[in-house]
Amino acid sequence: MWTQRIKTGLLTTTAAASLLLIAACGPSPSPAGSSSAPPTSSSPSASSSASAPASASASSSPSGSATSAAPAGPGLCKAASLTATTDSTGGGAAGSIYEKLILTNSGSATCTLEGFAGVSLTADANGAPIGEPATRETTTPVTKIELAPGKAAWAELRYTQAGNYGDCTKVAAAGYRIYPPEDTASLFVAEPHDACSNAGIRLLSITAFQAV
Repeated sequence: MWTQRIKTGLLTTTAAASLLLIAACGPSPSPAGSSSAPPTSSSPSASSSASAPASASASSSPSGSATSAAPAGPGLCKAASLTATTDSTGGGAAGSIYEKLILTNSGSATCTLEGFAGVSLTADANGAPIGEPATRETTTPVTKIELAPGKAAWAELRYTQAGNYGDCTKVAAAGYRIYPPEDTASLFVAEPHDACSNAGIRLLSITAFQAV
């Protein structure tokens, strides 16, 4: 019985030693997760492939900052750079006087004049308008006029005699207050006339400006 136990113990010890020897001679296990991660050094560079198209698209873009903006055209003619005169050689008919209202560019830069002037009779150069302002006569088409320094444009101004209206409350006017198109500043032309201070009577009419 004792001899059998020793043999069994030796066999068990021998088997265990054999298993340890086989395990020592086998391949070493890889670290956890290392077999699934691809080597980064062998793959194409992500930064180089991404930056090349970006730089190419920036240089070939048709809307790049290198495109220059179109130059701006002349600004509007303002009262500060204009002088106003009238020419009444056009004559008159049926109680009306036809004359040219002339605006001349007295500034140093070309400007644009387009449309109708605002015209009223006034007591003096600084006085308020008297009666109704001029109505717009639309038979003349509106055109854009570029006025170089020293150049002028004109519009036809008609004044109807105040005496033609029996209900006119006459007031002496010293001349015309002129507002260039799209301007809130005004010019004054001294030319005495009778005005009607009551509303509803329109003594003045004006056409759009034309090039001289």
